Amino acid sequence: MKSAWRIFALLVLSALALQLYFLARVALMVVVDPQSTSFQRSEAWRLLTEKHALAWRQQWAPYDRIAQSLKRAVIASEDAGFAEHSGIEWDALEKAWERNQKAEARVEKINQQLDKRLQKVASGKVASPPKPAVRAQPKVVGGSTITQQLAKNLFLGGERSLPRKAQEFAITFMLEGLLSKQRILEIYLNNVEWGEGVFGAEAAAQNYFRVGANGLGAMQAAQLAVMLPAPKRFEKRPGSAYVVGRAGTVSARMGAVEVP
Repeated sequence: MKSAWRIFALLVLSALALQLYFLARVALMVVVDPQSTSFQRSEAWRLLTEKHALAWRQQWAPYDRIAQSLKRAVIASEDAGFAEHSGIEWDALEKAWERNQKAEARVEKINQQLDKRLQKVASGKVASPPKPAVRAQPKVVGGSTITQQLAKNLFLGGERSLPRKAQEFAITFMLEGLLSKQRILEIYLNNVEWGEGVFGAEAAAQNYFRVGANGLGAMQAAQLAVMLPAPKRFEKRPGSAYVVGRAGTVSARMGAVEVP
């Protein structure tokens, strides 16, 4: 029993030490710009190992050197209640969970039908399909706020688990408690991915529109905002009909957005 209690105490102390480490890192961000994020370091390693090269674009732009249009567009597209909430939108999380449950149920039904088909093929009852059968995967949607996205990118990996989500919540509350909304948005816009090896508003503006982050127009800013959920998917065609169409919707919402 004593050994069990010692192990439990060590685990508790380790967990507390980890939280203090995160808290200290967040507190430092009040005055120091973060040089890199966990996600950026993992991406740099992936590029080096897979492509044996590191094409990287990133340049810090102070808050007042980022166009208001981009701030409005990103908030309108990613987190309309950013200025009001305390870091987590519980209603959005609940809706995302419900959508994911429905998506998983649909995919499970599709895969059950696929399994039945494969069993018939194996027994010779039906002919083998011309294309190899591929099991469907649910399309997972998130309900994360800008602060949650920043917490994940700064310190955490991409795995999905309850402990990781709990840690994301804890860091989110640290960010909201120690940093202003303006600072949170500044750090987010300077570190978020906008394409393979393209990070931050300044690099994105120069890469896609050949202007600085302070020179973006409303439609350009809206197009960049639309790219954020899947930048690698849109970077080859940033002017596609889908991106431009969605940008029009985002642009129409920008006037109602409160910018910190």
